[in-house]
Amino acid sequence: MDVAIVGIGIHPFGRTPSRSGLQQGAYAARQALKDAGIEWSDIQFAFGGSASSGNADALGNELGLTGLPFINVANGCATGGSSLMAAYAAIKSGEHDLGMVVGFDKHSRGAFNANPADLGLGNWYGEVGLMLTTQFFAMKIQKYMHDYGISNDTLAKVAEKAFENGALNPNAWRREPVSAEQVAESMMVNDPLTKFMFCAPGEGGVALIVCRADKAKNYCDRPVYLKSAVLKSRRYGSFEVFAPSQALQQVDGPTVDASRAAFEMAGVGPTDIDVAQLQDTESGAEIMHMAANGFCEHGEQEHLIASGATRIGGSFPVNTDGGCLANGEPIGASGLRQVYENVLQLRGQAGEHQIPGDPKLGYTHVYGAPGISAVTILQR
Repeated sequence: MDVAIVGIGIHPFGRTPSRSGLQQGAYAARQALKDAGIEWSDIQFAFGGSASSGNADALGNELGLTGLPFINVANGCATGGSSLMAAYAAIKSGEHDLGMVVGFDKHSRGAFNANPADLGLGNWYGEVGLMLTTQFFAMKIQKYMHDYGISNDTLAKVAEKAFENGALNPNAWRREPVSAEQVAESMMVNDPLTKFMFCAPGEGGVALIVCRADKAKNYCDRPVYLKSAVLKSRRYGSFEVFAPSQALQQVDGPTVDASRAAFEMAGVGPTDIDVAQLQDTESGAEIMHMAANGFCEHGEQEHLIASGATRIGGSFPVNTDGGCLANGEPIGASGLRQVYENVLQLRGQAGEHQIPGDPKLGYTHVYGAPGISAVTILQR
């Protein structure tokens, strides 16, 4: 049983003082229902998540209490990808024909403030500063740059591209271009990462309507099909965010495992992908995830990014909506934003940030603490 996406909705990312996180989720849900030409009462099940704005199933108070099974999902930054994978499995199993996936959040300003105990860690981990993830990400990209010859200029170019794309996306938070020079010269947060190289906690909501593929044309003229949806967690020996130690013998991380499984399930390879949305919590993450997802060898990013390959008009467009850097990171919605963007691209409806040509395959990758990766491959 194949699965299709037949409706999409989004609440603009950024800061919206007049709406709660839950209301932003409801806004996105209503958009998705309208896009599919259906009513909330038609939905047979829902999966959804939010980290800071309450239980997603409280959307019933906004949309209507219909008695449907609504399952709350919490999986860090991979919450949206996890929700979509669960919905994908529910339809593949034949249990349901039509459902909704929704994510939303409204985070306070400032850095995320995770509790070590929630991740099975002692207080010492926070006392030495590693719960402040900017420090972990800086250390990880420092080592990667040393090992594979990635320059500071490349970090800045990733952020420059993100803000260029965000300026073209009406739903992005950061709508002003920032040059690579401005990125490099902005305040140092944790060496080598400057202020403009990090995403920020934000607000937003995204909803998707999914259904059995053989019924997709009942709801829209241009359905997009989920060829694969895979989630993997870390194995012993992979070095992930909130890891309390580093094993002597390293193994591939969950992104590598999820990517390989997704390509195998979809029956395609990295060279078949026309557009990709990759987790870019900070500039270094996008660089590392290009290789971890199989799109290049380690170290090749230096040339690819310098050549413009990852820009909207390049041979391999990455984070065409501006990614987390330009949109911010509302945890519940972020992974679904990637899917929303790929559906727009495959429909040819992305407007000013539409990639050229006739894209047929889109790829999303989201990464969450403490070492969870979710990958989807979408086909028009």
